[in-house]
Amino acid sequence: MDIRKLQRIVVTALEDVKGKDIQVINTRKLSDLFGRIVIATGDSTRQVRALAKSVEEKVRAAGGEILGVEGEEAGEWVLVDCGDLVCHVMLPKTRAYYDLESLWQTRPKRAAPASPQT
Repeated sequence: MDIRKLQRIVVTALEDVKGKDIQVINTRKLSDLFGRIVIATGDSTRQVRALAKSVEEKVRAAGGEILGVEGEEAGEWVLVDCGDLVCHVMLPKTRAYYDLESLWQTRPKRAAPASPQT
């Protein structure tokens, strides 16, 4: 399946279950393992699981393959491996702690200037 089509399916599946702060990161230049990462936040473990299940069902319904799902038991962070796209669904505190957006960014962040000592 085309990566752009897969990305649209995953984002729509997350929007259908009211996923928050959905981010898509193109990792083509950073990794040969997958071309996109999609990250979304759910308000509760129940919603995190429902978001991941929605992604799984919509991708399969469109003819895509799910290679694996991890983290459903705890529900704080569920990873759905769609092959060329990996979807991470997390609780807000888990997402803030691991900060995958910074980890996978293609341009390095500029360090904040040091505050002058008095």
